[in-house]
Amino acid sequence: MKISNAVIKEIVRQQSDVRISDSAAGALAKILEKKAKDIAKYAVQRARKHGRQTVMEEDIDTYRIKFGD
Repeated sequence: MKISNAVIKEIVRQQSDVRISDSAAGALAKILEKKAKDIAKYAVQRARKHGRQTVMEEDIDTYRIKFGD
């Protein structure tokens, strides 16, 4: 999975009038990609534990409650 620099730049732009460099956007993207993988891994394990083949919103919410935002 790859979060594009353009997406990161848009997120930063929506928050302020400050720009973000390509290297900073890339660094932030890597952090977010790692976090997304951790959440996905947890959610898949939880779905399987509950006998489901589908990750549900509750699986993501449980991660957030258990580990924080």
